Amino acid sequence: MLWCDGRVNHDANRPFRWDLVRPDQLGTLLDGTRPPDLWFLDELIDCAAKVLARSGDGEIYFVGRSADSVFDFLSGALAGTDWAQRLHQLPMSLGAVNTWMGQLDQQETERLRANMSASGLTPHRLARGRRPAVFVDIVSSGGTYECLYGELRRWISDEREAWDVVRRKLRFLGLTCRKQTSPNTFRWQQHAEWTEEIPASAIGNVSVDAGVYSYFADRQTKLTPSFARWSWADPNVATPDHGQRTRQALAEAVALVEAGRNNRDRLVKVIVAEPTFAEPWLRSAVNQLR
Repeated sequence: MLWCDGRVNHDANRPFRWDLVRPDQLGTLLDGTRPPDLWFLDELIDCAAKVLARSGDGEIYFVGRSADSVFDFLSGALAGTDWAQRLHQLPMSLGAVNTWMGQLDQQETERLRANMSASGLTPHRLARGRRPAVFVDIVSSGGTYECLYGELRRWISDEREAWDVVRRKLRFLGLTCRKQTSPNTFRWQQHAEWTEEIPASAIGNVSVDAGVYSYFADRQTKLTPSFARWSWADPNVATPDHGQRTRQALAEAVALVEAGRNNRDRLVKVIVAEPTFAEPWLRSAVNQLR
């Protein structure tokens, strides 16, 4: 594994996840699993289309596991296009950072940075890359984004990269629970002081039906275990789990990749209604989807 500036990275340790776009390694893992019920597909298509349309022509990083279904659907839809390599998973759980467990220690920081580098995310690349880094996650209070931003900010400072350059290349897209709008509606970004350090346009949201939001955030069986700070150095996370619950989650994820391949027209229908469709980069993406 190489860092983006050419240094060798020996320390990346990431949870195992099958390549679902080219699932030749699955073998008989799906044997005996139930046909998945994609009851949320319509809402997922709408959400995935808006994530793509609001990504600002960036590299898209799905934080943690909550938005795995959006990643899987878009992986299928964008397979064979120039956008296929723009989708990245950033496995991490930062919920305990800065709360009851306190700040990361030096070893935890090094492990986090190694794993982020394995996703192609480093201060060097952020400062010199042509595209912005767009983070996507289910958001309630915005705590995960606050922790992620803080760790990125410190890393950029340690690497002595130009913060004024990097701050304009960061985007945070929250998948929020759809509610009745009013002047008193809670908006996570308005209560986060760190968002004042980046352009207002760097923060965006996609509202999701409450039932689907709850399923993705709390009730869906995920394909990988939670990757919290105490497991960042655990070599066992790189070993695939063949248990029944994981295999059922795998069946759903495989079905979502296939649904992405088969619903490009529906994805395009939502995208062309977005204001950003006027921008050349999104028109180019739609042409490839068509």
